[in-house]
Amino acid sequence: MNLRNAPKLSLAWILVAAALAAGSDAGKTITVKGYVLDSACAFTKGLDKPISRDCATACAKAGSPLVILTDNGTIYWPIADTTPSSGQNDKLLPFAGQKVTASGKVFQRGGSSAMVIEKIEALSDQK
Repeated sequence: MNLRNAPKLSLAWILVAAALAAGSDAGKTITVKGYVLDSACAFTKGLDKPISRDCATACAKAGSPLVILTDNGTIYWPIADTTPSSGQNDKLLPFAGQKVTASGKVFQRGGSSAMVIEKIEALSDQK
């Protein structure tokens, strides 16, 4: 091994480690306000809010994932922080069709936003 190249190799490994660390998103905790609705309706119907609580509930019970749609159009996919992961409809079903405040760790990738919901509650003012 050529020891003259050792400092260059060490620097290269440090840069690689820094790049990998910067590329991994550990999740930032935020709070969002939005409507809980069926993911398919959020995309295919371009809704700003759910048609009704009954509609969102029926879609969720049929297996469609519920999401949180904010006023600015961002869709947050609820995810679990466990592996293997589990669906989050049970956590969101009590709020189907309602406006909520949700907080938790957010992860972004490829233009999608996902949230590990730590706290969720219905907004009393649904405007």
